[in-house]
Amino acid sequence: MAISSTERRSKNVQVFVEKDAVETSFAKWAQPGHFSRTLAKGPKTTTWIWNLHADAHDFDSQTNSLEEVSRKIFSAHFGQLAVIFLWISGMHFHGAYFSNYSAWLTDPISIKQSSQVVWPIVGQEILNADVGGNFQGVQTTSGWFQMWRAEGITSEVELYWTAIGGLIMSAIMLFAGWFHYHKAAPKLEWFQNAESMMNHHLAGLLGLGCLSWSGHQIHIALPINKLLDAGVSPQEIPLPHEFLINRDLMAQLYPSFSKGLAPFFGGNWGEYSDFLTFKGGLNPVTGGLWLSDIAHHHLALSVLFIVAGHMYRTNWGIGHNMKEILEAHKGPFTGEGHKGLYEILTTSWHAQLAINLAMMGSLSIIVAHHMYAMPPYPYIATDYATQLSLFTHHMWIGGFCVVGGAAHGAIFMVRDYTPANNYNNLLDRVLRHRDAIISHLNWVCIFLGCHAFGFYIHNDTMRALGRPQDMFSDKAIQLQPIFAQWIQNIHLLAPGTTAPNALATTSYAFGGDVVEVGGKIAMMPIKLGTADFMVHHIHAFTIHVTVLILLKGVLYARSSKLIPDKANLGFRFPCDGPGRGGTCQSSSWDHVFLGLFWMYNSISVVIFHFSWKMQSDVWGTITQDGSISHITGGNFAQSSITINGWLRDFLWSQASQVIQSYGSASSAYGLIFLGAHFIWAFSLMFLFSGRGYWQELIESIVWAHNKLNFAPTIQPRALSITQGRAVGLAHYLLGGIGTTWSFFLARAISIT
Repeated sequence: MAISSTERRSKNVQVFVEKDAVETSFAKWAQPGHFSRTLAKGPKTTTWIWNLHADAHDFDSQTNSLEEVSRKIFSAHFGQLAVIFLWISGMHFHGAYFSNYSAWLTDPISIKQSSQVVWPIVGQEILNADVGGNFQGVQTTSGWFQMWRAEGITSEVELYWTAIGGLIMSAIMLFAGWFHYHKAAPKLEWFQNAESMMNHHLAGLLGLGCLSWSGHQIHIALPINKLLDAGVSPQEIPLPHEFLINRDLMAQLYPSFSKGLAPFFGGNWGEYSDFLTFKGGLNPVTGGLWLSDIAHHHLALSVLFIVAGHMYRTNWGIGHNMKEILEAHKGPFTGEGHKGLYEILTTSWHAQLAINLAMMGSLSIIVAHHMYAMPPYPYIATDYATQLSLFTHHMWIGGFCVVGGAAHGAIFMVRDYTPANNYNNLLDRVLRHRDAIISHLNWVCIFLGCHAFGFYIHNDTMRALGRPQDMFSDKAIQLQPIFAQWIQNIHLLAPGTTAPNALATTSYAFGGDVVEVGGKIAMMPIKLGTADFMVHHIHAFTIHVTVLILLKGVLYARSSKLIPDKANLGFRFPCDGPGRGGTCQSSSWDHVFLGLFWMYNSISVVIFHFSWKMQSDVWGTITQDGSISHITGGNFAQSSITINGWLRDFLWSQASQVIQSYGSASSAYGLIFLGAHFIWAFSLMFLFSGRGYWQELIESIVWAHNKLNFAPTIQPRALSITQGRAVGLAHYLLGGIGTTWSFFLARAISIT
């Protein structure tokens, strides 16, 4: 029988979706715990509500089907995107209806940004500060105004339409989440098609994403910002679409637009250098990166990513194959190398998530540092409160993501790792010499801790004894960070060779001029000395201890000398029965629990260091004759070299604004400062005893109720050890972050 060409084509078509996979029904919404046979029976004791929260999103415990788990995660991602678009819409709506954005645009240096007005219910209107531009509201420090300015938004009407666009996108995402779970659910092989996914994410998400952004910047943001920088009133600037369709209008600002695409196809790309620049440094008018540099950067990235998105082999017989790459990746000392890793990454979403969280966390921390070293948006560098908020925000997110990476790495080891499939590959070899890794890391932590704190204790002692000449300081025994200074100098000089036509260095943090906007310092060289050397060793210590705890939790997730059968006990277990000593608080969950405290320590030291260093050595004012006055007068170098200095000249000195905020527009921060301290202290009750002394309390309350025949249907039960630790951890972090947030903002708003 002859096969027609149509039939031959249809045999090559792979169907990657299952139609009408799950019936749409709201019946399950009315049954809490429907995903578990035990929980669906309803609550008998108060433990039920804990298990409900613990297991609601633990899809692994609800089904053994990897396909079903994959579909639930995929669908949940659309739900997450819907929430994000709704949030973005809300931000723009606030900017459109409750903000002084138009006034801020006319004078971004002296007018503060506000996009929230508090209703006068019982006196809360005190929070509406006079932020300038005939506006009273809560001063915001999110950086949205600067971002809108960079995007080319010049009126509240444009913000309003963007908010509507966000709502529409949110609705589309909700629909997509429903559609791809109920109507056209992808099959498992679609989720496991790594090459297609890489191509689409690289070329589509990143490549076309960068191209779209550079297109928007070139055609809309650049001309509008050029006019704003020149002092043109926002009301007089043409509407965005006019720049898009009127080439003559663009040619007045950027002459190369009159030549159209001829230079592009002719290879004379240099013609476009009036809007695709390589200047380096910061725009002296706004204190932000040159938008033409940013447009050039994203255009270059889009080309790279679109090319990269054609790298992996799919339906055509060309390109890389992920499995082949991984299995070829072996050296003389690495055994089977990455053999088996492809199977791990296509069958364990915990392994995927662990890597992605670690990478995204690291990226967030890198973003935090770039936001001040290379401020990307107009007038953001001189908005000190926003700079401090953005640094703190990205550092916290980075810390939580990195710990999340370790958590899911450990869950992968417990639930998804198969030793037989990973014989003598890199992962197996790491596991086999884990004792050496952890003991070395432990030694490093002890060394760093003793020396880093030893420096400070020495200095405190010498200062107390009145012997400043024997202290570690820039004026006595110097501990200069020579390697960091060398790297700074390399980065200062490198553009002269690598980018000879650039106007300035990559970042003024390395050296160079002082960039000021309206008399306020946007950025200037950040000199490093003994004080920085000392606190950097505290950073090294806290980070290494965090890594020690988290890595130990992953490497010993399946077994340890005390508990060789740990894999059978699961990711989180309080102890293995009363008759087996040494098994308490040793699960992978307990390592994540402890890791979060050290992450909190790490991030706190970093953000305190940043806040004080910038106020002392960078932020401030500059006069016409060039004399600089910093906010704390350069006291970091001499004060931060003792523990007493940190307590007195940073924490106590700078807490005056939050402590004395009552009766002012910052009074909410005073209340948050107080309340967050209480939440933090409340956590200690759970962390010291494990359950917060509640076992006896609950027992006595239950006894009293039973005595009066007044017992509840749902029997109260004291917290388990794990639950007590979870409550303690949550309140410790919430209280700590709330305290830091209010302390920073009350201070930063007063100095901005």
